Amino acid sequence: MKKTLLTAVFALVSIAAFSQKDLVEIGVKAGLNYSANGDYFESIGDAARDPDRNMGYHLGLFGKVDLNRLYLRPELVYTKTKSDYNGDKFDISKLDLPLLVGIKVIGPLHVFAGPSFQYILDTEFDGISIDDIENDFSVGANIGAGVDLGKLGIDIRYERGFNSNEATFINTNITNLGPSRVDARPDQLIVSLSLTL
Repeated sequence: MKKTLLTAVFALVSIAAFSQKDLVEIGVKAGLNYSANGDYFESIGDAARDPDRNMGYHLGLFGKVDLNRLYLRPELVYTKTKSDYNGDKFDISKLDLPLLVGIKVIGPLHVFAGPSFQYILDTEFDGISIDDIENDFSVGANIGAGVDLGKLGIDIRYERGFNSNEATFINTNITNLGPSRVDARPDQLIVSLSLTL
């Protein structure tokens, strides 16, 4: 994982070093995440009744290499997600490294997709720190669309993990039950605001 993070930092620094050219941009981004549990339509109905129950946030850096109608966009993002499981809160802090390829559709509109590498920093289930997570490092995919308005950009994307990733914890108040499991795989809608520097 350290090699992956070093590669990401090196890529962003390289982009910054060559940003004198008009083809390369760097910037910052931030926004909100909505995590789903199980069926998205059921989760959306629950969110309408309690809007902040599955709401998280993210902030980070991005680089963008413009290749005419195509572009490459690596990002390094700190993400905090929150999920609700029958009234119990499950929080995840992680580093995300999406490597996106996009195409300009028409005017300021563009679409993009690509793999996203995640490294889980910390997990907590209703005040209980969880040490036993199946994989700290996982791979998923991002797909979305955005609009660029000069130096400002707005995008919405869907992120889904490729492999299941369970977090295991033991409730010390009930000793006769086995460990409980919560799926830590990313499954979320992400809305971002970006600023090109």
